[in-house]
Amino acid sequence: MNTQKDESLQRLQQSVVFEDSRFLILNKPSAMAVHGGSGLSYGVIEGLRALRPDAPYLELAHRLDRDTSGCLVIAKRRSALRAFQKQQQEGGVHKHYLALVKGQWQGGNRKINAALMKNELKSGERVVCVDPKGKYAVSFFTPIERFKQATLMRVKIMTGRTHQIRVHARYSGYPIAGDPKYGDASFNHDMLEMGLERLYLHAESIRFTLPDVKTYDIQTAMDSSLKLPLTRLEKL
Repeated sequence: MNTQKDESLQRLQQSVVFEDSRFLILNKPSAMAVHGGSGLSYGVIEGLRALRPDAPYLELAHRLDRDTSGCLVIAKRRSALRAFQKQQQEGGVHKHYLALVKGQWQGGNRKINAALMKNELKSGERVVCVDPKGKYAVSFFTPIERFKQATLMRVKIMTGRTHQIRVHARYSGYPIAGDPKYGDASFNHDMLEMGLERLYLHAESIRFTLPDVKTYDIQTAMDSSLKLPLTRLEKL
């Protein structure tokens, strides 16, 4: 018996926040990949198929980074997947994230329009950087609460590029807390002392409409791993 796998499947089962005949929506835990690979025998989609062996169809409608928590949509029908992807291509899928960034954000809302390019290092590690020759990418950053060392932001993405928010945050001069790849090591250490042991990025909500069917508007709460650092920052 694989106890670790059983525990992961139990966490996955408990993370379901919405379900109907077309979609299943999770509050994906951090540190859980959406699919197997990269040395992982299984991820969210493989786990769901193991939990529901009789389900005729389960496919990822979109993706989240392994270390990002929050709203993740799984299609239960091929027609639902196509309808979601059509809405996504037409800009009809609205995604909002919460991120804690380094320092006190200056000013108000900011649009980050910076093309992104994927690169692969000799080690095989995948890194994304801002490059005019890359793919079009737009994010909107809005400050919610400023602390002495950091700012809690709400981020709306207009495109869904790999590592988009993380790279745009660094590009703007405010890297995300707990980000080992694009973050600031000293800031990450300070936030670790505040109790943050993961990437501070949470897919807070997703909203989309299937014409003539219904509007889906789902929100997912942050867990204690993200609430604790805020409580401690407030006391500084």
